[in-house]
Amino acid sequence: MPKNPSENICEEAAFERIYNKYADDVHNFLYYKYGAQYNPRDKAQEAFMKLWDNCKKVPFAKAKSFLFSVANNMMLNEIKHQKVVLKHQKIKPKHYTNETPEFVLEQEQYFERYNKVLANLKEEHRVAFLLSKAEGKKHSEIAEMLGVTQKVVEYRIYSAFNVLKKELEGFKIK
Repeated sequence: MPKNPSENICEEAAFERIYNKYADDVHNFLYYKYGAQYNPRDKAQEAFMKLWDNCKKVPFAKAKSFLFSVANNMMLNEIKHQKVVLKHQKIKPKHYTNETPEFVLEQEQYFERYNKVLANLKEEHRVAFLLSKAEGKKHSEIAEMLGVTQKVVEYRIYSAFNVLKKELEGFKIK
């Protein structure tokens, strides 16, 4: 390949000559220096794409050093990126709240009492209440599921709510 300093890399024939001459060398350089895990073939291709994008700025005589420098820098950036990814994967999210331990304890105790009261309800009241409040079913849907009238479902939910309200001070539900 003639090292004509006036030759323009932006011409396809000149670029093709550079590619044919250095493509394997750039790949092998990256492969031997960094290994196969960082895709040296892709980085070599990207280096040639950068050369093409900057063909007007890079003199023909500096094409080889440009390619090797760009490819090496791309590989170093990829390694840095992989380190950040690994570091981020190692960090476990913090599981904490701004709630006081007393609040958390009271909440747990309340749920225990709630579950006990719920368990002591008559089964038909508990089923109607949970279908309505936990699953969000409409009264007509519950009536159809249980084979009773809508008024019976309303009574069962109302009765369950009254027991919960009486047993658990301050119990409110929407």
